[in-house]
Amino acid sequence: MNVQELKQLRPDLAFIADWVKEESHVLDVGCGDGVMLDYLQTDKQCSGYGIEIADDKVLACTARGINVIQQDMEDGLKIFGEKAFDTVLCLSSLQMMKHVEPLLRDIARVGNEAIVSFPNFGYWPHRTALLRGKMPVSKSLPYEWYDTPNVRCATIYDFADLADDVGLTVMECVALHEGKQIHWLPNLRGSLAVFRLKKRAS
Repeated sequence: MNVQELKQLRPDLAFIADWVKEESHVLDVGCGDGVMLDYLQTDKQCSGYGIEIADDKVLACTARGINVIQQDMEDGLKIFGEKAFDTVLCLSSLQMMKHVEPLLRDIARVGNEAIVSFPNFGYWPHRTALLRGKMPVSKSLPYEWYDTPNVRCATIYDFADLADDVGLTVMECVALHEGKQIHWLPNLRGSLAVFRLKKRAS
């Protein structure tokens, strides 16, 4: 898979992939169908593993030639040692976790740096829906309140506070909409938040 194919399929992932250095050792936590690792392996000569729980997505990863471990992320990353990876990815998965804080600490433990993305609940259509008395439904939050896999809703500012609380340094933070960076009023106009993080030196 090349970058143009990735941009067509997932423009958000194409933006995020720029932050991953060539030949990095990568862990993708909640890797889905493996499209990100597919691109990183073929176009940037990266190595690594994906972690995924859903049977159909594990099969899709296998079909792409991705090394995938079928495991519930809620169990943590104890099978990996400290700094086992150059980069740990957790893309549009963290908001589905019941226990976000310990998983985030674990992600920081096993990687030299981490890249985390999640739907930004501060995005203006979400705020408008709440003002109308309805839970938001959008491209970045495409579920009704009763069938959503998302159990945590956060804004860019919320996550920045959590990162600080668990001892992480925010190296970069951007808001995206349809794969394009939002510079003006990012917490209001960005549908997806993306953070590049590193464990703070003690």
